[in-house]
Amino acid sequence: QVQLVESGGGLVQAGGSLRLSCAASGRTYSRYAMGWFRQAPGKEREFVAAINWSGSNTDYADSVKDRFTISRDNAKNTVYLQMNSLKPEDTAVYYCAARYSTSWSLSTRDNEYDYWGQGTQVTVSS
Repeated sequence: QVQLVESGGGLVQAGGSLRLSCAASGRTYSRYAMGWFRQAPGKEREFVAAINWSGSNTDYADSVKDRFTISRDNAKNTVYLQMNSLKPEDTAVYYCAARYSTSWSLSTRDNEYDYWGQGTQVTVSS
């Protein structure tokens, strides 16, 4: 069992930055690949970024590539999402998710993740 708690959301002006954190409980955290997803009002939840168990492989949605960076610290049981050059269209509730996997591969599909956090709101004003 893994419990996830996101933090770091808030209100920021366009062009600004935020860093989201997702703290995980559970002794086997390092065996989980982690992902960030987001859901804007009236829209489907969408993939943002993913990182494998060791941090050696990452993947990003095209819409955030070169602006967002996902990283993890297994000693702290935490995954991060550094968001730079934020745009109003980045406004959404951001969720972190965990998927049991000790392979190099990643998943962009939300139905392949086993555990989810409660979400944190990110609002970007124009």
